[in-house]
Amino acid sequence: MSSTPGYAELHCISNFTFLRGASSARELVERANAQGYAALAITDECSLAGIVRAHEAAQQAGLKLIIGAAFHIDELQLVLLAPDQVAYTQLCQVITMARRNAEKGQYRISREDLAQHTDRCLALWIADHKARIDTAAWVRDAFAERAWIAVSLLRRGFDAQRSERAQDLSARTGLPIVAVGGAWYHDASRRPLQDVLTCTRLGCTVETAGLRLEANAERHLRSLDDLQSLYPRDWLDETLHIADRCSFSLDQLRYEYPHEVVPPGRTPSSWLRELTEAGIRRRWPDGASGKVLAQIGRELQLIAEMRYESYFLTVADIVTFARSKGILCQGRGSAANSAVCYALGVTEVDPMRMEMLFERFISKERAEPPDIDIDFEHQRREEVIQYLYNRYGRDRAALAATVISYRPKSAIRDVAKALGFAPEVVDRLAKSVYWFDGIDTLETRLAECGLDPNQRPVQMLMKLVPALIGFPRHLSQHVGGFVISEQPLHHLVPVENAAMADRTIIQWDKDDLETLGLLKVDCLALGMLSAIRRALGMVSALRGKPFELSDIPAEDSQTYDMLCRGESTGVFQVESRAQMTMLPRLKPRNFYDLVIETAIIRPGPIQGGMVHPYLRRRQGKESVSYPSPELERVLSRTMGVPLFQEQVMQIAVVAAGFSPGESDQVRRSMAAWQRKGGLEHFRDKLLTGMKARGYSDAFAEQIYKQILGFGSYGFPESHAASFALLIYASAWLKCHEPATFCAALLNSQPMGFYAPAQLVADARRAGVEVLPVDVNRSDWDCTLESRNALRLGMRMIRGMPEVEAASVVSGRRQGAYAKVDELWKRTELTRRGLDALAHSGALAGIAGDRRQARWRTMAADRIVDLLLDAPPGEDSAQLRAPSEVDDLIADYQAVGLTLGRHPLALLRDRLEAAQVSRAADLVQMRSGSPVRVAGLVTHRQRPETASGVMFASLEDETGITNLIIWPSIQEEQRQQILGAQLMVVQGELQNEEGVIHVIAQRVHDRTHWMGQLAMASRDFH
Repeated sequence: MSSTPGYAELHCISNFTFLRGASSARELVERANAQGYAALAITDECSLAGIVRAHEAAQQAGLKLIIGAAFHIDELQLVLLAPDQVAYTQLCQVITMARRNAEKGQYRISREDLAQHTDRCLALWIADHKARIDTAAWVRDAFAERAWIAVSLLRRGFDAQRSERAQDLSARTGLPIVAVGGAWYHDASRRPLQDVLTCTRLGCTVETAGLRLEANAERHLRSLDDLQSLYPRDWLDETLHIADRCSFSLDQLRYEYPHEVVPPGRTPSSWLRELTEAGIRRRWPDGASGKVLAQIGRELQLIAEMRYESYFLTVADIVTFARSKGILCQGRGSAANSAVCYALGVTEVDPMRMEMLFERFISKERAEPPDIDIDFEHQRREEVIQYLYNRYGRDRAALAATVISYRPKSAIRDVAKALGFAPEVVDRLAKSVYWFDGIDTLETRLAECGLDPNQRPVQMLMKLVPALIGFPRHLSQHVGGFVISEQPLHHLVPVENAAMADRTIIQWDKDDLETLGLLKVDCLALGMLSAIRRALGMVSALRGKPFELSDIPAEDSQTYDMLCRGESTGVFQVESRAQMTMLPRLKPRNFYDLVIETAIIRPGPIQGGMVHPYLRRRQGKESVSYPSPELERVLSRTMGVPLFQEQVMQIAVVAAGFSPGESDQVRRSMAAWQRKGGLEHFRDKLLTGMKARGYSDAFAEQIYKQILGFGSYGFPESHAASFALLIYASAWLKCHEPATFCAALLNSQPMGFYAPAQLVADARRAGVEVLPVDVNRSDWDCTLESRNALRLGMRMIRGMPEVEAASVVSGRRQGAYAKVDELWKRTELTRRGLDALAHSGALAGIAGDRRQARWRTMAADRIVDLLLDAPPGEDSAQLRAPSEVDDLIADYQAVGLTLGRHPLALLRDRLEAAQVSRAADLVQMRSGSPVRVAGLVTHRQRPETASGVMFASLEDETGITNLIIWPSIQEEQRQQILGAQLMVVQGELQNEEGVIHVIAQRVHDRTHWMGQLAMASRDFH
């Protein structure tokens, strides 16, 4: 007999027991395997949120994984293990009961309910030295023949008493004893981090926590020799007996699609074919081509082979509901590769117009459901979500989870608080760190905050913050990923309450669902769809007849002219500064150019070094060439440069002999590679396959590097084509109906890249007349007073409740308001609403300037009115009129923008004295000239693909100046660059192909020139 016994750890939590577990599931699995454990049970508290990650890690390590969960009910500590699938379902069910019975992040369940619903689970009662006989008897009776006394010996002074008490209880109840480690982390070195997590959970510091912290570092996965020195041999052997009883694996889960989508008397296959054939007649009224029919036939055959009919029917049903309610929606992503999706109306891009791969959507090799993204108007998506809940029930439909993890700011805050740093120091330190700061800069940030890196608390901070970054903090709801099943979801995964009312989420995120092949339909919110729908309604009203999306003229030259000038503020997807500077260089003249424009400013093409070669070829500066005739067919539409994921997949097929499904595995590995590596076997096959077909080693290596470039984020052509439809529609509206477009954007806020102030300024530069909020003219929404005149709505007033604005509009039916007291009497305005109207200037027509309006509103008092049965008097005191600066400050405070002079116009004399040029002047200057510019900071961006370069936008009274700020300048002048609301910048003008930038050399923070005017930029979106 071996001197070292076998052992299975039956009680171990991961960092998905939030703020207690101090190691990831992967770390725990790898350590258990290295220690020679026979099995490992992950038993997070009332949670299976981390179990899929443990499942993946255990499969890779070849370690047996046991699925369980821990429950603390008053003094009872119980671990339930799932030996088979029925027990697993029961475990999911009781976790769901407990979580749904409490607010988010908590759980509540009685011991009786726990026992009643888990008659197939194995129960380990964690007994300490004070364990009671009545509790032991209850455990024995509640979990007959499948309960144990679990003893965890942690060298804390009561080990002997705990062992003796367990043996006594065992003798009196007949319950067997088993050893458990009760591990909270994989290695003893994680104990300080676990202390920090405990302090964060309890809201105390390490210094004040006292006995609430663990006494030592024994809660790690200990060696077999160490365990043998602590536990009797039979207690260790019992862990193996229990592990032998546990045979369930997540691989055994089977998903069934909902049945509601199939009418009685039809099969999923026949109903899908029937709907598709109806769609063919609708999409191709003159008859579909043989190519289209062949493609649809091939897709339907593969869908039937994979038994995905119900999935397609489910998605089609969602889209049908949305359109029946007038909700604008559009499918995108890999679904746009499907002619069936196009026929069903799920997508709007005819896949036959593009060289798309259906295998990117479905492949036999992948053997898992496709992924369909549907965008809905962001202000009406909730109707779709509630439709799904009502149609399938909350037990069968829920949102996927999103794991909110520690980032540098939050990690610094929690660690610093736990270590006892003063609150003002914690705040200053956290605010000094941005997402792009590498952890290696932490010491510099600490020094900037006046902290000495040689002090022990500071050293602990520098050690613990990196360890905490990436740890899960809590579960949130996915932006729209819905999971729907035939059976109750708790057969597959626990469900819990979301923070938002009327929402429930499962405990797994999208990666977990993908790993297990569960259906997810992404019902996403897209602000531009809301704006387009609103704009179409306004155009319809102006024209006196319906104007639909399909009525927008195709390939309009004026629209493309506008885009070629880079005038795309507010236009979907091409409104960022990077896209604006690309437009004049790419010069889109047709729809497919917009497809390319959408995809080219993405990490894949940028990191793959494909942007400049494409532009040089497009501009005729470089000849278009192809490595082979076969690849010419793949790359001809992008001038020999791969820009889309589908092209990378096709290259693997054509040049290296991959099957279409294998090429899709390359695509999927590109994403996985970013997380955990794993492209090496594809590299070997790619290089070997290309060499066998006559391609040079250098070219093959180049293609492989391009594939790696797409690993971060390569845009699929199908996705880009779907987005291009909305780019063109929004650009056409901006070009031909600028007032309508601006009003629609304002009414759809919050959305997009720009604040209302920039949208309004852009519209006014385009000749739109923008009129102020007026209590006698404004509705809640912004409205049109003519085709080219926009009236701001009361929604623009900060602090104005919509219900009170509706009361104002309703009261106007009796006639225009003449006085403030009349407004007060005829509406349901509160003091807050009346003050908001006065402060915004909306009472100018009936009460004079803001000061007079505020004075007059003070006289309005409904209680006095009721008592005296007479209108309140209005004091005729004349107050000093506000200055232009006063009005400017009030405009920004109350409405977020001004229709008066721009703040920089008020400073122009001072700026001219400092030789500061206006934005509009830069176009006349020679590239390479030294220049000074100034403006309000509207945006700061630092794309991950830009090698640390920061881009900032400055707004003055004539337009926008774009800055390029190199990393060295950022480090030298960090405080000014990140903190200034008003910048004066010295630099060098760069003017290439009509695209103007200023290369910043010296940045001056002139925020103090703004006085009381406070502005907020949109940074790092």
